[in-house]
Amino acid sequence: MGRKFFVGGNWKCNGTTEEVKKIVTMLNEAEVPSEDVVEVVVSPPYVFLPTVKSLLRPDFHVAAQNCWVKKGGAFTGEVSAEMLVNLGIPWVILGHSERRALLNESNEFVGDKVAYALSQGIKVIACVGETLEQREAGSTVAVVAEQTKAIAEKVSDWTNIVLAYEPVWAIGTGKVASPAQAQEVHFELRKWLKEKVSAEVAASTRIIYGGSVNGANCKELGGQPDVDGFLVGGASLKPEFVEIIKAATVKSS
Repeated sequence: MGRKFFVGGNWKCNGTTEEVKKIVTMLNEAEVPSEDVVEVVVSPPYVFLPTVKSLLRPDFHVAAQNCWVKKGGAFTGEVSAEMLVNLGIPWVILGHSERRALLNESNEFVGDKVAYALSQGIKVIACVGETLEQREAGSTVAVVAEQTKAIAEKVSDWTNIVLAYEPVWAIGTGKVASPAQAQEVHFELRKWLKEKVSAEVAASTRIIYGGSVNGANCKELGGQPDVDGFLVGGASLKPEFVEIIKAATVKSS
């Protein structure tokens, strides 16, 4: 059983009710490969989750962009995993580099968040990735291994985790890791999972790439043996997101 191609759309902090409805209409009208070929998950801001969930086609799913590290309570401004479950939201993105950098989320904190979300039955897109300084210092593999290790220390079952490799220097910058650069890190991440977790987890866990993915580069990136899909940022708000979903067919062709 091969790894099913996964395409996530991270809408980040964007959109109005009208714009969100337009994007959903575009997605609902799109002709894309079947659910057997590709799993599609879109991640609108919290306030639009119920709207998107109620309007979105049934073969696409919805993710939150974050959730709190434990049960809810006196945590003003936070949203708990339990609330997402209550809304019927099946996925959450955790450890995105913007949160690591801007909100100082540590590897350990992200590991705790992943474990808690999973414990509540939510599937997780867990993000890892290095900065430009770290890449230039030659520490890419060490950095992503450390980020992955913090998750592995808290989690025993990887069935509901998708690992997203997002080189920080390529997010929203227009710079893209070359297909060879992406494949190299994905290969190293899979090797790490094989050595530190298990061969089975390494073989079955989907490792997706994020960082300025667009309609022009998605087929070549998706064709790499260890790239199992994408986490798309800006392009997920545009019609080209449909082209990126269609890139899933490179695996079956």
